Amino acid sequence: MSNELQNIKNRFGIIGNFPALNRALEKSIQVAPTDISVLVIGESGVGKEFIPKIIHSESKRKHQPYIVVNCGAIPEGTIDSELFGHEKGAFTGATATRKGYFEVADGGTIFLDEVGELPLQTQVRLLRVLESGEFMKVGSSQVQKTNVRIVAATNVNMMKAIHDGRFREDLFYRLNTVQIDMPALRERKGDIHLLFRKFAIDFAEKYRMPELELEPSAIHYVENYTFPGNVRQLRNLVEQMTVVERNRHVTVEKLAEYIPMETHLPMVVNTPSSQKQNDFGSEREIMYKILFDMRNDINDLKSLTSELIKNRGNSDLSNQEKNLINRIYTPEPQQNVAPNSLLYFENDNNPVVQTPTIISSQEDDYEDFEDIEIEENRPESLSLQNNEKDLIIKALEKHKGRRNKAADELGISQRTLYRKIKQYNLEE
Repeated sequence: MSNELQNIKNRFGIIGNFPALNRALEKSIQVAPTDISVLVIGESGVGKEFIPKIIHSESKRKHQPYIVVNCGAIPEGTIDSELFGHEKGAFTGATATRKGYFEVADGGTIFLDEVGELPLQTQVRLLRVLESGEFMKVGSSQVQKTNVRIVAATNVNMMKAIHDGRFREDLFYRLNTVQIDMPALRERKGDIHLLFRKFAIDFAEKYRMPELELEPSAIHYVENYTFPGNVRQLRNLVEQMTVVERNRHVTVEKLAEYIPMETHLPMVVNTPSSQKQNDFGSEREIMYKILFDMRNDINDLKSLTSELIKNRGNSDLSNQEKNLINRIYTPEPQQNVAPNSLLYFENDNNPVVQTPTIISSQEDDYEDFEDIEIEENRPESLSLQNNEKDLIIKALEKHKGRRNKAADELGISQRTLYRKIKQYNLEE
């Protein structure tokens, strides 16, 4: 590491030796003597604010003003006035002429933090400043000149913002003459413990308390945490533990109370470009729900029928009951599906075609099928409902109204039995 880079780290309190971090600092030092615009890219909390400070301090403008503007914190209706100033009477409340940041910082550097949040109208004004150094105050027709170096930073995906029409492409390339990428803390695993120790020393001195120390297992734990809030989150964590914890030796169990390992679950993100796909997905989910409800009803009925067959024996079945069982377990040929094939869903989402076993009147053993049988253009069987109702009544009478015993007898769950009792008005 060069002495110049180490001096910069010492001056600004930057901790770490991660190659991507060193590269970002080296680029800052290299571009500082020039006047070209710089765009700093990185997640929130990674320390993007150090880059413009380094650039300004190492440039010929270091004795001129340095102004930080948080573009996301200024209301859209007043940001033009804040940046470019306004004339007296330009709008309600403009009781006097006011200078904007570009006029005040003439000869110096302006750091536009969260530049991706700028309104489109303001982006047009900013583009003119970058191209010609000219601007006009709000409510004025007089063109003014300024000599300001602009360093911008953002944590949004700029190419996506351009694609969505939220950021001007020409302004992006004007700002992005040199791009500096700041790495996320989770990429700098070797620097996490160094930063923890640095913050522990600082806060121990600030609050006049003993310094926190991590046990080896706690070091391994903290280095494998993702830190979505990056360095800012780590700093707040150390400050909180310094004040709250009495034991200065931090164990992995204690550390897990403050930063539990998160579980990443898949998440559906809705965007305007995918609205039509989402509408189709909603309809498909409704269809799936209907099919799953049908499957539950059919499986309950199959379980009930199978159990009764086992108890009574196949020889006791009438011709009508045998035909009924075959209608339940044997599908009719489907279009675009091989004859005598059964359509069911595997893992509740993928349709699969399977050749079923046709149940004949001579078979004595019936299995409890879990497949969904989808039959097209088949009218509802009233006799099937009547038989189901009669079987439920007989089971309840046999067990003197004890529903748990009746459910076991029928081979269905108590919840399903309760639903069927309510469906057929058998509460009494």
